[in-house]
Amino acid sequence: MKKKVLVIDDEKAIRKSFALTFEGSKCEVETAESGMEGIEKLKKDPFDLVFLDLKMPKMDGVETLRHIREFNQTVLVYIFTAFHRDFFIELEKAASMGLAFEIVQKPLDSEQLLKLVYSILNV
Repeated sequence: MKKKVLVIDDEKAIRKSFALTFEGSKCEVETAESGMEGIEKLKKDPFDLVFLDLKMPKMDGVETLRHIREFNQTVLVYIFTAFHRDFFIELEKAASMGLAFEIVQKPLDSEQLLKLVYSILNV
């Protein structure tokens, strides 16, 4: 059975890049273009891993993470960003509230991304 990965990112190019990277791999990738869409997908289906963009309009990644943790404490969430320094205080607050997450610095090439996901999910 393939592992399920959800990518929540407002940039279409990023979502497409993830989909292409994992095409034919051991993982099935679904995408969401907003925090709210991602939350709805997580409520409907189980996922093994979530890649969450930090800087998004309307609902940023920290707020999306808060909502995810209200109903799902176990899904692995990796915040995928080039802007973690801009959100340092918010990320620190989220960590102090017990909202589990990891940070991955953008950019990653396809090979690095595959290796990272395979190691996280043990596939």
